[in-house]
Amino acid sequence: MGHGNARTDDGLFGPGSVTWRVHAEHIMWVAGIRALYLQSLHPRVMRGTFQNSVLFDRKKAWARFLRTADFVAVRTYGTTAEVERAASRVRAIHASLTGYDPDTDTVFRLDEPEHLLWVHCGEIDSYVNISLRSGLLNAQEADEYVAESRRAAEVIGIHYADAPATCAELADYFAMMRPKLYACIEARRGLLNSFNPPLPVRLAPLRLAVPSINVLAFASLPRWARRMYGVLTVPTTDLAVSLSLRTLRQATMVLPRPAIPAQA
Repeated sequence: MGHGNARTDDGLFGPGSVTWRVHAEHIMWVAGIRALYLQSLHPRVMRGTFQNSVLFDRKKAWARFLRTADFVAVRTYGTTAEVERAASRVRAIHASLTGYDPDTDTVFRLDEPEHLLWVHCGEIDSYVNISLRSGLLNAQEADEYVAESRRAAEVIGIHYADAPATCAELADYFAMMRPKLYACIEARRGLLNSFNPPLPVRLAPLRLAVPSINVLAFASLPRWARRMYGVLTVPTTDLAVSLSLRTLRQATMVLPRPAIPAQA
């Protein structure tokens, strides 16, 4: 993506954006895992993923996960042309796939607007939640991040005006969606699989850290989402999670940051 080389095209966001600052933080890995758990509660989205993705093939899952992470990196830091190339590939893949919903005995498209918006909001809500609770952003900056994220929504086929523009709109969206959500069998299987990821041999030591990071990501979900998975928690859990996130962010700040494009 031209890292290290001066450029004048900053893509969707740029160095003055909240998005660039948020996505340079290592603690956002927790947000990424939280997003997967949250997104899995939409049964059609989860079944569409399960029926079409290699995320559940232990031999191919790691490479698939890395491709997703790479897309987020390109979308965040890539030039306009790089973002459009990556996004067009994703749109083409989604447009070619369908899923089967046993609840209604119907076939559905993966690129239905409701599905795309759900995945987007699950991702953005997770980045916002972890950023606020870890002390990375304040409330005003969180609103700015949500507003900026509408540009990311647009490139994958969501109408700009349909994506939430503030944290309050994001909360309203989830309140509206809750009656449609539950943890289907595929979602529960995905949750269990996440605690024993198919890491390549060179990354095998990370398996020691995965359970604690996944527990933190899961515990950061809204209480209603944790209840859908059948996990009962008490109010003090939320405070403990926030304290853990602040501590983890401080610990990870000493690690090298990802390279970002140099400016002209």
